[in-house]
Amino acid sequence: MRVERVLLTGSSGFIGTSLLRSLMQNRISTITLHRRPSAQQTGASELWDPYAPTPVSRPERLEGITAAVHLSGANLAGRRWTSAYKREISASRVTPTHALAKLLAGLRSKPEVLVCASAIGIYGNRGDGELSEASLPGSGFLPDLCVAWEEAARPAQDAGIRVVNLRFGVVLSPQGGALKQMLPIFRAGLGGRLGSGRQWISWIALPDVIRVIEFVVGTRNMSGPVNVVAPNPVTNLEFTRSLAGALRRPAALPVPGFALRLAFGEMAEATILQSERVVPARLSAAGFNFEYPKLDAALRAILPP
Repeated sequence: MRVERVLLTGSSGFIGTSLLRSLMQNRISTITLHRRPSAQQTGASELWDPYAPTPVSRPERLEGITAAVHLSGANLAGRRWTSAYKREISASRVTPTHALAKLLAGLRSKPEVLVCASAIGIYGNRGDGELSEASLPGSGFLPDLCVAWEEAARPAQDAGIRVVNLRFGVVLSPQGGALKQMLPIFRAGLGGRLGSGRQWISWIALPDVIRVIEFVVGTRNMSGPVNVVAPNPVTNLEFTRSLAGALRRPAALPVPGFALRLAFGEMAEATILQSERVVPARLSAAGFNFEYPKLDAALRAILPP
């Protein structure tokens, strides 16, 4: 499909910022949705309130978009999961996704595709078993949230819009996410495996994330869940060794699982210590070629010298 005009939410996040830059470099017209005015906004933008009965005051300005990419949501690993923060995490994903899907479904000239963020957390803690998009969801707060998050896009699908659910793994970039938080510790020589180190990490380099998003937007027969992970997941111990090696630092200070549980509670169990060996089966079947399929090469490419 020919992409001419893209609607984007979450453009201030590290994935959204990179995607917006790529779209602009490719001379693709964009409209960004923002919750509040910002001096840093570039190009066309609209204010929206996904919790209001009318999320956008002038929906007619969205007529003619060919694709929508929805990336906004509170940070899953932002802090300890209290009951209040779990409600905030849920509300920041399910309600805005549903509001955007309804908004797009109500346009006279609907976009061909809506690409929505989701997460591999939908699979839950599955040990060493390999997981593809055909694998069933797990159980618990995070899998249940991801199921509701993906289902929230149903109004767009019912209106005939192609919906793609991007199940993100650990996105590697020094500008954001888990790697940004880890870098100061590892550069100081204080890094080490987390817990047993045997849990699987399904990762992907940020440049490949942007290429995946642009690929699924332009691939007409791609819909439903898509695992956004590199084809070679690694254990936490392997990840630790690769990162330490890329930084030329030791990594001999493991953090025991009980300390992580004590510090972060349920969040540690569901994210840091969880084992998800996920593969990008649908991307591979569609012929997508990863620029960085192996962790060592990815870290060398994205880390500053």
